[in-house]
Amino acid sequence: MKEYTTEQIRNVILVGHGGAGKTSLSEALLFTAGASTRIGKIDEGSTHSDYRSDEIERKISITTSLLHCEWRNVKINFLDTPGYTDFTGEVKGAMRVADTAILLLKAFEGVEVGTEIAWGYAREYNVPTIFLINKVDGEHVDLPKVLKMVHDRFGGDAAVVEMPLATGPNFTSVIDIPKMKTFVYQGDKGKYTESEIPADHLNEAEHWRQELLEKVAESDEKLLEKFFENGTLTDDEFRAGFQNAFRERKIFPIISCSATKNIGTGSLLDFLVDITPNPAQRGHIKAHLTGTEKEVSIPTEANAEPVGFVFKTVSEPHVGELSFFKVYSGKFTHGSDLINQSRSKSERLSQVFVINGKDRKEVGHLFAGDIGAVVKLKDTHTNNTLSSKAFSVVLPPIKFPDPVISQAIIAKTKGDEDKIGNALHRLHEEDPAFVVTHDPELNQTLVSGQGELHITIMVKRMKERYGVDVDIKEPRLPFRERIRGTSRVSYRHKKQSGGAGQFGEVYFHMEQYREGAPYPNDLSIRGKELEDLPWGGKLEFVTAIVGGAIDAKFVPAVKKGIMDIMTSGVIAGYPVADVRVILHDGKMHPVDSNENAFKTAGRMAFKEGFLQAKPVLFEPIYEIEVAVPEENMGDVMGDISGRRGKILGMDSNGSYQIVKAQVPLKELYRYSTTVRSMTQGRGIHKQKFSHYEEMPRETMEKVIAEAKHKVEEE
Repeated sequence: MKEYTTEQIRNVILVGHGGAGKTSLSEALLFTAGASTRIGKIDEGSTHSDYRSDEIERKISITTSLLHCEWRNVKINFLDTPGYTDFTGEVKGAMRVADTAILLLKAFEGVEVGTEIAWGYAREYNVPTIFLINKVDGEHVDLPKVLKMVHDRFGGDAAVVEMPLATGPNFTSVIDIPKMKTFVYQGDKGKYTESEIPADHLNEAEHWRQELLEKVAESDEKLLEKFFENGTLTDDEFRAGFQNAFRERKIFPIISCSATKNIGTGSLLDFLVDITPNPAQRGHIKAHLTGTEKEVSIPTEANAEPVGFVFKTVSEPHVGELSFFKVYSGKFTHGSDLINQSRSKSERLSQVFVINGKDRKEVGHLFAGDIGAVVKLKDTHTNNTLSSKAFSVVLPPIKFPDPVISQAIIAKTKGDEDKIGNALHRLHEEDPAFVVTHDPELNQTLVSGQGELHITIMVKRMKERYGVDVDIKEPRLPFRERIRGTSRVSYRHKKQSGGAGQFGEVYFHMEQYREGAPYPNDLSIRGKELEDLPWGGKLEFVTAIVGGAIDAKFVPAVKKGIMDIMTSGVIAGYPVADVRVILHDGKMHPVDSNENAFKTAGRMAFKEGFLQAKPVLFEPIYEIEVAVPEENMGDVMGDISGRRGKILGMDSNGSYQIVKAQVPLKELYRYSTTVRSMTQGRGIHKQKFSHYEEMPRETMEKVIAEAKHKVEEE
């Protein structure tokens, strides 16, 4: 197969809100370039990108697909990403290796929440971006509204480069502003012919041309001087200035097309070849020498030492694990021996492939800047760096988005726990945005992700690929038991059953732990220990024994009994936090007293004292940010209040409102689904732990009743 040098490569990511037409555009581009013989249809399940069973069934993209075509002797790699927000981790992973982003917008809806997310990732990775207005052939197209939304949200650096001659069913031609020509499309071949701009559109085209010219001039001081001197720029100056401005994210071209009618794709491919940067033009890549913080610069050159980065891992039937990588330096060759610098493991590249959806072709080499795949690496996964022994470097990992939902999973068949653990581990390696944790406190395995559908898809894959089935349920929550009052109790543990007995008696003063709080005046403090509890909070254990009422050797056993019951809880089975226990008296027996007796006495005294000291439940409070269209803000705020939430404030972000609030975690189960339902799929939220707060009495009573009911069932 033909080999391509770094200068002959373009790496382009297709991003945007769900339904913007990314997969349809990729089909049209492949067909126009001759990489396919027909345009696949999503409804028919015949596209190159959405070839997996779950994608065909749901008619949406779920994972990033790698595609490529050749146009004018240039290889263009396309990364077709999902638009549904449950799979935003796929977008971020692919954005890391892209050199240009095409951000699709619908010609009527314009900027949506998926647009905002993709823009944020492109900005984070400093990826030059094209705004592509798709579906210009549809009804109710409102191009002026969409242009205004783009400028209002993303700034004045967005510039019209191609505009439709007409919208709706009459859309067949675009006006190319740099060339001041009309590109006329006939049929669905994606090819165009040039003609003059009609007289009735000339003034508008000249307006856009002048605006684009000024933006190019303003991007560079030398060009600006020439523009002021001559009132214009030469074609060569304009072209070079446009390329540099785009590469430096000083201009964001706006282009129009219809993916389903294959109108605008030929000129888009020309634009990608002529204007967008090759990998070398993106500048050197920063990395760290393995095992150090020393930063080094990696040149994107084919004759340098090989360095590559695995940005995605997929499991394919009959193939095994397929690792998608970008060559950042040197070249990757069939049979090469490399080191996985992230795991200190040696790897051999047995076969190197270029990918078009599910189709793979083996190649001998991939040069710096190119993207491909390799199969059956021993121990290499997403976010790992591969390089030669002579150049040990680690590229910075992708920071995947934090989860917004967690669910507990339970094996349907006893004995499947190990198989489930292995399957979950492999699914996480394939999709790091799918997070698996085991909570020893709650004794639950939790799976977390970007939404309910995200978790549903992963659980379905686990059954289909690994043959294990699980139930999903709402996770137990990490409540905390505390006290608000004080108590004085004693407990005698006495057991006589023939032979040696057990005897231990303790007297406790109990109160809430508060740093620096004074001790009771009637007790003589002899010693104190402050324990940081594994689940958060403190235990202050104080001894105030006078006259040797309890032998010092039994005191640690008393504390151990206290720790035991604090771990298992008193009123609802949740760990106890922030308690001061003062052991101020007791009794022992010269024969029957032992450590076990005092451990039991300590545990039971704590229980009685806790129940008498106004016990309460504390619950985790999460800080949430909800991004919603302005028209949905009232519904969202009302819903937050109904979830016992506190509104902290609001910000505007273009046409979206950002509602900030604090909400109990108990009220946030499946909240991402609720937000999308309230906003017709346009709203998203993110959440993070904030603090613990006392639970309202009515809610606490329900939780305690549920805990008692569960104990009775068991």
